[in-house]
Amino acid sequence: MRVDGRAPDQLRPVKIDLGFMPNAEGSCLVSMGDTRVICTATVEPSVPRWMQGRGVGWVTAEYSMLPRSTTERVPREVNKGRPSGRTQEIQRLIGRSLRAVTDMKLLGERTVWVDCDVLQADGGTRTASITGAFVALAQAFASLEERGDITGSPLIDSVSAVSVGIVGGAPCLDLNYAEDSTAQVDMNVVMTGTGKIVEVQGTAEQGAFERSELDRLLDLATDGILHLARHQEAALGAPVDE
Repeated sequence: MRVDGRAPDQLRPVKIDLGFMPNAEGSCLVSMGDTRVICTATVEPSVPRWMQGRGVGWVTAEYSMLPRSTTERVPREVNKGRPSGRTQEIQRLIGRSLRAVTDMKLLGERTVWVDCDVLQADGGTRTASITGAFVALAQAFASLEERGDITGSPLIDSVSAVSVGIVGGAPCLDLNYAEDSTAQVDMNVVMTGTGKIVEVQGTAEQGAFERSELDRLLDLATDGILHLARHQEAALGAPVDE
């Protein structure tokens, strides 16, 4: 039994609240256990200069943690003049994940900015951000369809992410901070709703691990992401089969 009473293959409680930021074209508050992230999608009628005239759009992301999202105050990165290396890595990961399921030609010459702001961090902030960012992006595309700006949704699949790891010698799904900080292996997996891998980030924190353990972790992640895809569908109003 894990520190919070979950089984090794069990997600933390998941909740996705739509329309959390009513001024945005798409938004949600995603909660995975005690990790909470606001995700907002903003549509701009232009693309970066290097993409102009190509007839395709762009989806990108920014990520930040609020000062008291953790047990100690996190200084605002704006005061440092630039985002940290960790922040840049995470926001690039979010952007890559969203672009993997978006048809840029159907989007046209528009940019969608997806902002992920961590209200409370208890492990898995990047994976929760990706899961919520997709929901915000889907809403933004629906808004463009309703206005007649696009003729169909540019989405070709859903995308979500989850952490897995080996904790106390056991493969576990969706690590909280206490587990993540002591894990022998720590891994983040991004997958589509149809089970295609977008990205795998895995590290041996306390010695190397076996190929069989990697396979087990990927199996856990696949099952978890299928459940997350159902939560996304439910939030967006699609039928859910739990």
